[in-house]
Amino acid sequence: MSESPLPDLLIDPVVRAALLEDLGRAGDITAAACVPAGTRLNARFAARKPGRIAGLDCVRLAIAALDPTATFTVRIGDGQDAPAGGVLAEVEADARALLSAERVALNLLGRLSGVATATAAYAKAIEGTGARITCTRKTTPGLRALEKYAVRCGGGINHRYGLDDAILIKDNHIVAAGGIGPALRQAKLAAGHLVRIEIEVDTLAQLDEALPFGPDVIMLDNFSLPDLRTAVARAKGKAILEASGGVTLETVRAIAETGVDVISSGALTHSSPALDVGLDA
Repeated sequence: MSESPLPDLLIDPVVRAALLEDLGRAGDITAAACVPAGTRLNARFAARKPGRIAGLDCVRLAIAALDPTATFTVRIGDGQDAPAGGVLAEVEADARALLSAERVALNLLGRLSGVATATAAYAKAIEGTGARITCTRKTTPGLRALEKYAVRCGGGINHRYGLDDAILIKDNHIVAAGGIGPALRQAKLAAGHLVRIEIEVDTLAQLDEALPFGPDVIMLDNFSLPDLRTAVARAKGKAILEASGGVTLETVRAIAETGVDVISSGALTHSSPALDVGLDA
């Protein structure tokens, strides 16, 4: 698959903040001490294990921040699968700059490729069911745009990006508002015509209570498989149904086969192991 890249304008501040953290107050004293000034280096970024790739623009920008003359050639791009040993990109750059950017580049590439790889496994598990896998706001602070991009590279879709782009009424909102009815009535009054309204329900009784108010999406939180099937039958397409809670790679297929539209998993971004990638000079 091919995913539209994020603008450099969104990625660059994240990359530069990471470089500043790593370079500290004196820069890379190891590279400065050991590598003669002006030395050029050819190297390859490669996958140590198979996986779905995401984050190569982070690598490019990390190197370019320290050596604007560097050349960077992608061989296996974002959204593509790499075999173990597969060369993702080749780079020619000032040796000191490349070695100084190496860890930041690998951290971001490994992290985002790990998210993409996990998402691809979930997406493959539910192929043919009609359901789609989505992430949540359980992202690494400062990396949300990048991690949600990685989910798309893995074949998933994105939930809301933040508190400001959709109304999601959860259990504590319901309590604070005085019930499902008052919460949905107030949400309908407040929402702009482009803002969708989703409400989380924990039981079939709450589902029945919410449906007459016409929410756009209903999140079925920690429902059993029989209750998910019942919810699909009761909703009859009146709202998008999202299954959430306790979703694993082992259970996601059965959840999808109940007929829900979307399955959300925070684990895609908060628990995916980094893909093992390396830099070989």
